[in-house]
Amino acid sequence: MSDPKGLTRNLGLDLVRVTEMVALAVGRWMGRGSRLEADAAATEMMVTALNTLDLDGTIVIGEESKSGVHSPLDSGQHVGNGSGPAMDVVVDPIDGTNLLVQGRSGALSVVGVAPRGSMWSVAPAAYMEKLVVDRDVADALVPECLEAPAAWTLALIARLKKKQIRDLVVFVLDRPRHADLIEEIRMAGARVALRADGDIAGAIQAALPGSNIDVLMGVGGVSEGVTAACAVRALRGAMLARLAPQSPEEQAAVLAAGLDTRRILSCRELVQSEDVYFAATGVTGGPLLDGVEYHGNLAEAHSLVLRGATGTRRFMRTEYLLDALSDLPPIAGL
Repeated sequence: MSDPKGLTRNLGLDLVRVTEMVALAVGRWMGRGSRLEADAAATEMMVTALNTLDLDGTIVIGEESKSGVHSPLDSGQHVGNGSGPAMDVVVDPIDGTNLLVQGRSGALSVVGVAPRGSMWSVAPAAYMEKLVVDRDVADALVPECLEAPAAWTLALIARLKKKQIRDLVVFVLDRPRHADLIEEIRMAGARVALRADGDIAGAIQAALPGSNIDVLMGVGGVSEGVTAACAVRALRGAMLARLAPQSPEEQAAVLAAGLDTRRILSCRELVQSEDVYFAATGVTGGPLLDGVEYHGNLAEAHSLVLRGATGTRRFMRTEYLLDALSDLPPIAGL
């Protein structure tokens, strides 16, 4: 009798150990206002943890194009010990760094992988327009949905989800660039869930069946978009995306690279393989995952693990004895 597909190796169970280690390493930076130190600790731990995996990984999209800060997790950097499968890798050590350092909810640590060559790489682009829905709407999501007025798209989503438009909740990042979009959504009668940061978490909530978020709309980071696409594809949701440069410099760089700012891509174009794995661990508690909790020598983590090929979705709670984690760095000043 052949092995059931669901019992073959699940890389997501390796990846979640990475996101848990990062969450444990940076959880005590919550509310301390030290963004640079928290970022550095998260990056160091993610690189260290990734390099323990049987993985021949290449970072497809780093955050250097947006932040201007170079790190071992920049585009093109290699991660893993080189002995495993060749994979594209996208990471966000802390999705919502400002949320963490300001003591707000919703910060996550995330990793996504798929076979080499399957993820869309668009350096030097930094921002993209996004639309994310769950599997109830996925088959009806067409490129016109990204170009149409928000009211038209929301009416379509409401009909397929068997809701009134007034009962839809739309995740939007709280940015000045979204002022017109927010007004459109409100004029259509839907409700807006404004968030300061964390659009990977927002995309997951929009794609997660039974979530209290019905759709994500607006412009966010390219790296976050491709990372979110890993989760959306694994959840059988749908996503549309289009490059949306936010400065003349970015516009010039995108055009010089020959990238088409009119092209609308689907989730299957952003990640061209169903053999995708995704892991996320809560750093600060939020609507998707609980944050890390410390109880003396004991720490608890709450994580989500997704596998695209089987559609497997796991919510996991893990306890760690901190004095047993020799790789965990000390927290400065504590």
